[in-house]
Amino acid sequence: LRALVPKAWGFECEVAWVWLWDNIASLLKGQLQKPAKFARAIEGMYQALDERELGRFRQDIIDTFFAATPSGQDHFKQSATRLHFIIDKVLELTEELYRQPGDV
Repeated sequence: LRALVPKAWGFECEVAWVWLWDNIASLLKGQLQKPAKFARAIEGMYQALDERELGRFRQDIIDTFFAATPSGQDHFKQSATRLHFIIDKVLELTEELYRQPGDV
């Protein structure tokens, strides 16, 4: 931020900037243990879905994404099978993020 406003940046700005990031860091540290309890719920949800339900879940993700971001259709012109593969990878990474938040 200092590089964007070098003439206006002073000691007070630096103190405020450090204070802001110190507070953000402490808030994030307090949240690092919470994802582990959600990881079990996410894993259980995926395991509870049969293949038909999982297919519907994937399709709902695709429909929601394209409804929210119509221009995404210009970038994701793959087959439904390929899109489902991509979604499965995103879900795997999400699960890993919840299991090991500090490593991702």
